[in-house]
Amino acid sequence: MAKRRSDTNVHESFADVALMMLGMFVFLLVTILITARVSEQRELPRLKEQVRTLQQQLNSAQGDKQRLAKDLQDIVEDTPEAQLDKILKAASLGRKDFDLFIKGLDRIPGDDVHLIVDATGSMHSVSGFLIPILRVIFARSGKRLDAITWFSDYNAETYVGSMGEMFDQLMKGAPFSGSLETIGKAFRVAEQNAPPPAAYILIGDEPSNDTIEYSDIPSPVFTLALGASDPATLEDYSRTARKTGGLMLVTEFK
Repeated sequence: MAKRRSDTNVHESFADVALMMLGMFVFLLVTILITARVSEQRELPRLKEQVRTLQQQLNSAQGDKQRLAKDLQDIVEDTPEAQLDKILKAASLGRKDFDLFIKGLDRIPGDDVHLIVDATGSMHSVSGFLIPILRVIFARSGKRLDAITWFSDYNAETYVGSMGEMFDQLMKGAPFSGSLETIGKAFRVAEQNAPPPAAYILIGDEPSNDTIEYSDIPSPVFTLALGASDPATLEDYSRTARKTGGLMLVTEFK
């Protein structure tokens, strides 16, 4: 009799434990569901805002795509002269100045050119139309652009590739900020990162702040001082061209 009572107690204890575990499981399940519901309610506004933002970005991208398609269609339909006139008009640049630059390029030896571009803050105002004009210049001059090196505040970087790729990299990578015209550093970086070209073209608007080792530059330098440059800039660019066997190309953006 005592043994059966003991067996019954054991079964009852197991049943109580099982019932307790079931209760705990139900409690945890309910807690998880409630927590998930609360979290969902909190996340829903944020998710809706993200969807709205993505939709705005998509609409903007579609608009950019349409504008790009129109621009490409205009380029296809326009003659080279019409394309040039549009760029010059947007840049407020006279055709006379442009033709002077073209004639100067004709005097550069060889076929390949390495551009050295001032990317300090003083060039920021011209950076927007500098690239389109350079594209047309090289397309019409017959010169091949092999590399571009920008310089600013003792920083310099060289890009190689197709002309389009290099100009895109220049606009994305060049800071167009800072105040130190470290032209000497630019030529050292250019020589390290690209083979010597037939000629370098240096484009900027202020004299160098560091030392230029003219004898170490492997190719002649053709310099172009942009804008209403001061006498110090003109003298510095003229000296660089003269000491490397190049030529100073003088023109103004009016």
